[in-house]
Amino acid sequence: MMAKKRKSRGRAKGGKGRSDFIHCSNCGALVPRDKAKKITTRMSLVEPSLAKELRQQGAYIAAPTLVKYYCVSCAVHFGVVKVRAKEERKSF
Repeated sequence: MMAKKRKSRGRAKGGKGRSDFIHCSNCGALVPRDKAKKITTRMSLVEPSLAKELRQQGAYIAAPTLVKYYCVSCAVHFGVVKVRAKEERKSF
């Protein structure tokens, strides 16, 4: 029997069976949706100094949310997740 590295086995699905796959935003690898690391950022379409000026005049500036999914290796490479010590891995 193989050793169990993490309590969740690296997934967030619990006991719900099979989950759908998505592509990694960086390398394009197929990753289960519950295993991929999801990063949401708000992207400003207007320059910050101009946005401040427009906001003072009462304008609404839309900032769309940008959603990216990373596979575990790309998430580690970009610093999204850190490599944890052996004792910390099974904690949650």
